Amino acid sequence: MEELSADEIRRRRLARLAGGQTSQPSTPLSTPLTSPQRETPPGPLPGPSGVSPQPVPPAASQSLGLNVHSGTPATSPMGTSGVAYGSQSSEGVSSLSSSPSNSLETQSQSLSRSQSMDIDPASCEKSMSQVDVDSGIENMEVEDSDRREKRNLTEKETSANSDVSEDQALHLICKILRVSWKEQDRDVIFLPSLAADFHQNPKDVYSDFKDLISQILMEVLMMSSQSNVHNPFASLTATSQPIVAAKSSEHRLTLVQPSSQGSSPMGPSAGSFGASSLSSLGACGGGMSCDSASDRFTIEACKETEMLNYLIERFDSVGMEERKAPKMCSQPNVSQLLSNIRSQCISHVALVLQGALTQPRSPLQQSLLVPYMLCRNLPYGFIQELVRITHQEEEVFKQIFIPILRGLALAVKECSFDSDNFKFPLMALAELCEIKFGKTHPVCNLATSLPLWCPKPLSPGCGREIQRLSYLGAFFGLSVFAEDDIKVGDKYFSGPAITMENTRVVSQSLQHYLESARGDLFKVLHNILLNGETRELALNYMAALVNYNVKKAQMQTDDKLVSTDGFMLNFLWVLQQLSMKIKLDTVDPYYIFHPRCRLGVSLEETRLKATMEELKSWMAELHEDPSKFSEPKFPTECFFLTLHTHHLSILPCCRRYIRRLRAIRELNRTVEELKNSESQWKDSPLASRHREMLKRCKTQLKKLVRAKACADVGLLDENLLRRSLQFYSTVIQLILRMVDPAYPNITLPLNPEIPKSFAALPEFYVEDVAEFLLFVVQYSPQVLYEPCVQDVVTFLVVFICSQHYIRNPYLIAKLVEVLFVTNPAVQPRTQRFSEMMENHPLSIKHLVPALMKFYTDVEHTGATSEFYDKFTIRYHISTIFKSLWQNIAHHGTFMEEFNSGKQFVRYINMLINDTTFLLDESLESLKRIHEVQEEMKNKEQWDQLPREQQQSRQSQLTQDERVSRSYLALATETVEMFHILTKQVQKPFLRPVSVAASSARSTRFIPCIK
Repeated sequence: MEELSADEIRRRRLARLAGGQTSQPSTPLSTPLTSPQRETPPGPLPGPSGVSPQPVPPAASQSLGLNVHSGTPATSPMGTSGVAYGSQSSEGVSSLSSSPSNSLETQSQSLSRSQSMDIDPASCEKSMSQVDVDSGIENMEVEDSDRREKRNLTEKETSANSDVSEDQALHLICKILRVSWKEQDRDVIFLPSLAADFHQNPKDVYSDFKDLISQILMEVLMMSSQSNVHNPFASLTATSQPIVAAKSSEHRLTLVQPSSQGSSPMGPSAGSFGASSLSSLGACGGGMSCDSASDRFTIEACKETEMLNYLIERFDSVGMEERKAPKMCSQPNVSQLLSNIRSQCISHVALVLQGALTQPRSPLQQSLLVPYMLCRNLPYGFIQELVRITHQEEEVFKQIFIPILRGLALAVKECSFDSDNFKFPLMALAELCEIKFGKTHPVCNLATSLPLWCPKPLSPGCGREIQRLSYLGAFFGLSVFAEDDIKVGDKYFSGPAITMENTRVVSQSLQHYLESARGDLFKVLHNILLNGETRELALNYMAALVNYNVKKAQMQTDDKLVSTDGFMLNFLWVLQQLSMKIKLDTVDPYYIFHPRCRLGVSLEETRLKATMEELKSWMAELHEDPSKFSEPKFPTECFFLTLHTHHLSILPCCRRYIRRLRAIRELNRTVEELKNSESQWKDSPLASRHREMLKRCKTQLKKLVRAKACADVGLLDENLLRRSLQFYSTVIQLILRMVDPAYPNITLPLNPEIPKSFAALPEFYVEDVAEFLLFVVQYSPQVLYEPCVQDVVTFLVVFICSQHYIRNPYLIAKLVEVLFVTNPAVQPRTQRFSEMMENHPLSIKHLVPALMKFYTDVEHTGATSEFYDKFTIRYHISTIFKSLWQNIAHHGTFMEEFNSGKQFVRYINMLINDTTFLLDESLESLKRIHEVQEEMKNKEQWDQLPREQQQSRQSQLTQDERVSRSYLALATETVEMFHILTKQVQKPFLRPVSVAASSARSTRFIPCIK
């Protein structure tokens, strides 16, 4: 009889299988399968009759399609060292056909193209280390000494007996796939079609073992798809915990650990999908509520699920066999056989996921693999092998993995930090993006090719659009802020049992959640950036997030038009990690003026010194010669993206936090006033209205307090604030280099000719540093104890002493305010920072004259509120002067300025004028306060006044008390400054003009005090 070719055998087998029943009725989900646990002692496998077969000649293995090679091929899931199966398998499937088969020649050619056919200890270790670095797949931990010992033992065994008989190979295949074509048994699947073929002509059934494995799997799956009564999997006994779709009480994804380590087919591995049979998938995997309309993440009760369960368990059984008999499995021919079983299982999984054996599945349908990935119940290396086999077939890869990516995005949209379910879709996506073959990350390529990777804006609310519509938006949208996710506050910060200690513990736990989620987000974006094919698309997406949210920097903005605070802080965290190792020498300071700058910096943006006309003129001159610009590099782009993201994320959060605290204080004051005045309104016609107002205020106060607790978690995170301070320190270094290239050996005064590149910088580059420092000093001063603080001190001193470099006087005033709030008299916890500022070499010589000059210059700022603004600014300067005067190092500068300073006479005049005005206003306010208080003491006279007049007088009293308190504080500081000056230097005050002014002031105020 003429020998049949492999293609002819496959064609006949498919025709025979297709001749069965064609209907595909839906049957109930049978008992799912997990990896069977059968302890088999190491050594040769017994034959079918239980007797160890005799060794066969080497030629026999060649005729069976088993390539006996001198070493373990690169496809071996377990090399001679016994380490775990890696993803860099060279045994591929050229086409995901229903029954892939290769002839002996083709297989030999394929093996010859493998990366490392010969077992060389050095190359083996190098190959495995490459897997560690590139693929993102964790290897099972094996000590180096154990590896060497196992390698030596395996090499000895291989040299002694490198062949496996045909009966042994067939028995191993049947054992792993749990099939039989000889006899029916309750714990195996009987294959009648294959049994008939073996009965007729055993030699023509298969061309090699790979073809046989394919035929077995195809017949099993066809039996399942075409059987409307008999379920072929019903005869199998599950010996480990099954994957079930039982509903959990909380309707959430739950992971149930196996009862013992021995019952798990794979040991726990945090770096791979479902290293063990962690099962018990909740009825709504991914944290979705079971009451949701689609119930997307329940394991579907369908034929495809039965097939997947079977194929996944068979894939896992290969690993179990390797651990039970590592010596035998390390033989090249056995290793190749096991690799073929793995690859054929994955190939048929791909067919099932496409619906090739049942009915085609739409890309919009929920992927059947998503629930397994969410409960991390897939064997080690399963997803990596699926990517490896399918990523070269573009359409097949898309058909399988687009539903997976969409399923993970849908899962994370339903997650929240009120439980730890959020981590499963994030970990799944991070691990998918880490899978690498060569220099390509296939899943990264696929994710960036999605239509909604970076959608174009359709409305004015482009910031909120890109968060809601972009693929990564759902993952970055996880937040602890009450405005973003009310469930966090309701669960953790409500109820009477909330104490300070409980709040602290809960805050630490939630911050740990945030750190975990952001770490996975970093892995995703970092791998997309590492992938050369997707780096440009990733940078475009990052720039779009910044450009679409420019309105967040406004003082008043509609939150519905921009991304949420939690979203932006997550994005900021990732950018901080990306920019952490950037060297300043690699950053181009001219980037924001570059024609190819991704950031949209408006010409109307206020600049540090340049006017709009000067800016346009300089930009035109700059763009005349494009050769002046160098090609933008990633460090430069990442640095400026991070800088602008700080402007749009953490600083708006700080302003919102301060506004919330102010609202809480006002509501507390309103509640107290209503309670204290209850005796006056409880019997009035407006009593019900006042009670309703009191109730509303209390309700709103509870919401605000809860929102503040959530904001404390998300914003007052010391790690986040420290990283922000470190980044701003780098920004400071860049700015100081622009004004003086000799930095850090900077000298004052700076060059009178201001560099145009510095003058054209956006004003918020400096203002953001000041605002951030003001917030940190007030709410988290311990963050200032960082090595980078020295740069901050230099920055403050240099620009306070170089006021002509900054056009806006209020920006200088903000820098002065930073010195004020870090003064130990104001914030004792920043004493070290204050000492660094006072003892700075530049500060000792230049700070006092600069502050004195600014004290006088602030008289005219150009703003409509300049008259009242100057008192606050001068109050800050006076407080700083008092502190500096106590430092002996500054005495010489003070005395020099007193005796011959250009600004001292003007300073004295301003001091006298301020004292006169402040005392006058304070005394007038005190007089009005005294009058109202006297009226209120006389009960009879007060009760006779109309109610409207009483309320008017009380409102005036409250206002006068507030004004007098403020003016008296300012006046006290000014008078104390007078006392210090007159005690140390009398000559300027003995001039006729000064004597006349002082005597007039005394004559005016002394009678009032009496």
